[in-house]
Amino acid sequence: MNAELSKRHAFDSVAPTFDRHRILPDGAPEAIRAAVLGAVDASPPRLLDLGAGTGRIGIPFVAARDDYVGVDLSFGMLQAFAQRGGGRAPHLVQADGEHLPFRDATFDAVMLIQMFGGMRGWRRLLAEARRVLRGSGVLVLGRTVAPPDGLDARMKAQLALLLGEIGAPADRTNTRQNAQDWLEQEGRGTRRVAATWTATRTPRGFIERHGSGARFSALPAPVKEEAMRKLAAWAATAFGSLDAASVEPYQFELQLFRFS
Repeated sequence: MNAELSKRHAFDSVAPTFDRHRILPDGAPEAIRAAVLGAVDASPPRLLDLGAGTGRIGIPFVAARDDYVGVDLSFGMLQAFAQRGGGRAPHLVQADGEHLPFRDATFDAVMLIQMFGGMRGWRRLLAEARRVLRGSGVLVLGRTVAPPDGLDARMKAQLALLLGEIGAPADRTNTRQNAQDWLEQEGRGTRRVAATWTATRTPRGFIERHGSGARFSALPAPVKEEAMRKLAAWAATAFGSLDAASVEPYQFELQLFRFS
């Protein structure tokens, strides 16, 4: 199976449960929409959401009847998006972000929300994003920012160590930073915090959430089972219990890039 099909099937398999552990708090998606629209000069703007997934970010655009197009490689994710459309049929396209089926200079904003985890073809993706972006348009990177020393960060670091010991090292390729550096060389970037909230995290919640992630789900079953068993044992000692709760601050950060 080639890399594109493997990635698509991985997300297809987790689509039904993808939102269960990744839902944003009430008001955050609407605040993200407001921040994106506030950054676009055109009125009304034409918007492209690359990696639209199940619509966590896109639903407010659809509900407001914006000129919004959602693109994803996974049919399963888009199917979940369509089912939660609230009676309105979103404009969704199954396509590879590295080969977009749109003409040059079609959109006033191109959104890439939490898109770059371990991505190999980020240069081709950004080249396509810029191709379909109008000259006065804005390219939007977005991500949830967790505390660097929080529970999830500690769990993630320990899981990476365990996977390395098992012989299946975690993919630590920081393609988001690479993409961000490239964009800062090519254009002018500004940062905006679209939403802030607090979230309660537990080791058990991390294990359940991470286990449903597409990249982790693609690992062999024995590797996943051993890694999670060892991670649970470590967390029970490190935190005192798998249900030990930590209330932590979170932000949703947008980085807005314009090009000459």
